[in-house]
Amino acid sequence: MQYKNNKVAKFISRPNRFIANVEIDDKVEVVHVKNTGRCKELLQEGARVILEKSDNPNRKTSYDLISVYKNNRLINMDSQCPNKVVEEWLKEEKYFRNVRNVKRESTYKNSRFDFYFEHNNKKSYMEVKGVTLEHNNIALFPDAPTQRGVKHIKELIDAKKQGYDAYIFFLVQMEGIDLFVPNIQRHKEFATILDLAVKEGVEVLVYDAKITENSIEVNKKIDFKTNTEEVNEIIKYSSSLL
Repeated sequence: MQYKNNKVAKFISRPNRFIANVEIDDKVEVVHVKNTGRCKELLQEGARVILEKSDNPNRKTSYDLISVYKNNRLINMDSQCPNKVVEEWLKEEKYFRNVRNVKRESTYKNSRFDFYFEHNNKKSYMEVKGVTLEHNNIALFPDAPTQRGVKHIKELIDAKKQGYDAYIFFLVQMEGIDLFVPNIQRHKEFATILDLAVKEGVEVLVYDAKITENSIEVNKKIDFKTNTEEVNEIIKYSSSLL
C-alpha cells in the first residue's frame, strides 16, 4: 500500500481523538489522526510524525497523521490501512493458493467479518486487527478493551464449527518484532476467547509489516503465544525489564 504527498512534522499535542496539533515548517497546524485509539505511548510531545496531504480541497484539515517514530522505529498508526494491506497480500497468494471471490465486509450471522474468500475450494472468513502497541519488542493487542473484538472471535469459532475455515490476522504495523501476545492486562476476556479460538481450530496469523514513510506491506510471520498462563508470565517478565 502506497501513500502520497508525505510530509515530516513534529507532534505537539492531541486535543481529542480525531485531531492533533503538529509543527510543519515552523508553523502549527491541525491535522486529522487516522487512529481513534489512545496511542499515548506513541504520540509523545516532540515525536517525529509522518503526514499525508489530502487531495480534497474542501476538508477542514489538510493532512492525515499516518505514522510516528518511536525512538528509531517507524510505526504506522493508520487504522484504515490493515484491511487494504491484507487484501493485497491475500490476492498476491503469498500464503493461500488459488484465492478467489475475495469480498470485504462479509456478513456471517450477527457479525460482519473483514473478509470472505475462497482458496483451494475452501470457504473462509477472516478478521483483521491492526497492532500498534509495543513493549520491549513484544507486540500486544488490544490497547483498550474491545467487546467488538470478543464478539468477532466468538463468531469465528462458530463459523469454524459450521465447516468454514476461520482466520484472525494480526498485522503488527511495525518491523522487527520478536513476539505477539494478547494484552491480557488490558482486556482479559479478549485474551481468554482468543486462546479458546486457537483450541477450537481458528487459525491465528501474525505478521509484522515492512514500513517506509510512504508505504506499508505484509512482511514476516511472527511467533505468538495465546495460552493465558504463558501470556501472563511473558508480560510480567517484560514489565520487570523496565
